[in-house]
Amino acid sequence: MTTTTLPAAATTAVRLRLRHLPLVLLLATTAVLYLWSLSASGYANSFYSAAAQAGSESWKAFFFGSLDASNSITVDKPPASLWLMGLSVRIFGLSSWSILVPQALLGVATVGVVYASVRRISGHPAALAAGAITALTPSAALMFRFNNPDALLLFLLVLAGYCLLRAIEKHGARWLMVAGALVGLGFLTKMLQAFLVLPAFGLVYLIAAPIGVRKRLLHLLGALAAVIVSLGWWVAIVELWPKSSRPYIDGSTKNSVLELVFGYNGFGRLTGDETGQVGGGGGAGGGGFGGETGILRLFQDVSGGMISWLIPAALLVMIMALVLIGRAPRTDRTRAALIMFGGSMITTGLVFSFMAGIYHDYYTVALAPWIAGTLIIGSTVVWRRRDRLIARLTLAVATAASTAWAFVLLGQSGEQPYDALRFVVLGAGLLATAGFVLLFRLPKAAAWVVLSLAGIAAMTGPVSYSVDTVSTSHTGSIVTAGPVSSFGGGQRMGGGGFPGGSSGRAPSGMPGGSSRGQRPQGTPPNGSGSQGGSTSGIRTGTPGAGTDGGIGGSMGGSMGGLLNGTTVSTELKQLLSSDADSYTWVAATARAQNAASYQLATQQPVMAIGGFNGTTNSPTLQQFKADVAAGKVHYYISSGEDSGSGGGGGGQVSGTSSQDAASQIESWVEKTFTAKTVGGVTVYDLTAGK
Repeated sequence: MTTTTLPAAATTAVRLRLRHLPLVLLLATTAVLYLWSLSASGYANSFYSAAAQAGSESWKAFFFGSLDASNSITVDKPPASLWLMGLSVRIFGLSSWSILVPQALLGVATVGVVYASVRRISGHPAALAAGAITALTPSAALMFRFNNPDALLLFLLVLAGYCLLRAIEKHGARWLMVAGALVGLGFLTKMLQAFLVLPAFGLVYLIAAPIGVRKRLLHLLGALAAVIVSLGWWVAIVELWPKSSRPYIDGSTKNSVLELVFGYNGFGRLTGDETGQVGGGGGAGGGGFGGETGILRLFQDVSGGMISWLIPAALLVMIMALVLIGRAPRTDRTRAALIMFGGSMITTGLVFSFMAGIYHDYYTVALAPWIAGTLIIGSTVVWRRRDRLIARLTLAVATAASTAWAFVLLGQSGEQPYDALRFVVLGAGLLATAGFVLLFRLPKAAAWVVLSLAGIAAMTGPVSYSVDTVSTSHTGSIVTAGPVSSFGGGQRMGGGGFPGGSSGRAPSGMPGGSSRGQRPQGTPPNGSGSQGGSTSGIRTGTPGAGTDGGIGGSMGGSMGGLLNGTTVSTELKQLLSSDADSYTWVAATARAQNAASYQLATQQPVMAIGGFNGTTNSPTLQQFKADVAAGKVHYYISSGEDSGSGGGGGGQVSGTSSQDAASQIESWVEKTFTAKTVGGVTVYDLTAGK
């Protein structure tokens, strides 16, 4: 009888496939998680969806990030994330899927890069754990299914971190240049937020690169040059382009992208002095958004459930791991990775905690991969030294801290299954804590049981919040993850709480919202119809049980059209679409969210007067009169100041002047043209005077 053996090469190939199988399963599971029922959110943030639609129709709008294909005004962010969505819409047509699938795929890619980074330091099992933690962070489950710029920004920064680790390994300037270029592209996604990782990145290379200090400094200068070049080309073109032939830069007062960099989207976010911001600028929390600043901001209210579950444990194991690494060589890669992941976590977290400008809970997604990498790399170092009492105590204390904090967070919603899950977490966490203390007395097999119990205690909360997030639709400008709201009484705000996500806080006097647990109003399953989002169902206990006209509906008059889109009736859509090719803009209306809704419904350019906040001086009254006289604008749609959210816009933002351009234009239109009501909205035909 003969025995057949596989050749050595075939055996190696089989082993590699088996080794890669868990990674394939991780990425496939992440893809299912992020793609599941994705179109339920319709166009999600109609502001960016409209810009993507415009970019699919006009290469000029694509380059500048214009809100409409006729290039009246840009969005108030740089356009890199719009480039991906715009190409997708150009290839596949306008739909919810063509808008949101690129975001979901960025999420899968981000998880893959986290895996690749951690594997180089801590091995295959640890890398799988870091990837899973990243994927299952509630804020990640939210933002990789949404079309804000954060998804692309996070992918670029995590990829830059991977390149940095490769640069340290190979003492190669080229890898470092690539990292710098990726950070620069991150700037073209969300401006100065991309720079939050630079202190940690620079420190890591300065400490750990296996070359002389002079070369390290030269390489860092080269990387800085790569950052400047990769962002500067677009900024320079926009600044040098004649203002008369390009769209107005929203968020600026002087039609300058540099003003956007250093003001509204830059240092103003740190100081609170943001020209053109909601509420008129100034003050902690950005004129009402974001609550109080302080070291505990990320642990309070909605932000706590979105990101903070593992922060205490990550900090603790990072510190102990650095101590245990001790006097390792300067070039030790594990220490370098800990500084990169942990430093990025700390700098980003501190900036979010103390920034006095506008802060939104969904910003916390920027912390997800850094927390995951810090926790897993640090825990791996401590676990490998578990023969030492200090290592076992560190693991025990970290597990106890995560358990206690998860018990608190899971009790905030006052709903099931979270109240029941907190006791599952408590039981698993207590057993794991005791197991770590007694680890030296346990058999080897039991040690892995203890580690598994610690994982259950740490991840039950984030997983439950992520499942809640994925099973819920999100629309509007501001979205949040998980079941918790700051409104009290067990009530949860629809569409992302305040003002458009799954839950959130509502600053005093600033209501708003969109739809949560229900399809955005007027949006079919494939997302190809009109964009809803002016209603806000208050949910009490049961997912999907929303009621129209909740907080956003009954009180939305003050914020409608600013943070949410509006419902577009069939009658109004037909009116705007008639003879559309004869006009540069089929309509004009105050505020970008309103304009976006009409544009998505008709797929025709709609002029957004006043930009996102309604306060930008574009167009001026004189410019608008000239456009009307030239026959470029067909209809004006009233902002509906006194008609609530159903009128499609709401009144002025608190603190804005009644003499701004949008107000002047509306007053002139009311005096000059005849009003008629179409689908419950007041419309003026600008081609026929009174």
